Amino acid sequence: MKFNKILFPVDLSEASPKIVPYVTEMAHKFDSEIHILFVARAFQYFTSMYVPHPSVDLFETAVTEGGRKSIEEFADKYFKDPEKIKIAIVNGDAAEEIINYIKGEDIDLLIMGTHGRKGLDKLIFGSVAEKVTKTTPIPMMLINPYKTKN
Repeated sequence: MKFNKILFPVDLSEASPKIVPYVTEMAHKFDSEIHILFVARAFQYFTSMYVPHPSVDLFETAVTEGGRKSIEEFADKYFKDPEKIKIAIVNGDAAEEIINYIKGEDIDLLIMGTHGRKGLDKLIFGSVAEKVTKTTPIPMMLINPYKTKN
């Protein structure tokens, strides 16, 4: 089995760098291209809460632009081979957009972290990893960034 394209979705939290060694090791072993994906949360639901639509659009644009700058800095800092790196920023639900990206880019392996959210955080944000695990059409490596040996 060969993994030509590896998808590494990041949320740019303190957990993301802890997963990088796993991504780079797999990419090295298989001479893979690494796709780093940042999903900016869709903010359309605020429009039903009396937040003016132009304000929501401006905020979403700012989040997307900030995400692009941050993900480029992240890639420069943690990945040494720019020819093998692709960066993508999309808007929407994280789990749905990860699956869409896998299908659209013919990704062979997904490597992502778990966050172990509990309580209200999990209720509000859900578990992206859990949702993706149930629907991904490809092999997936899940890493708990708080239990790594890095």
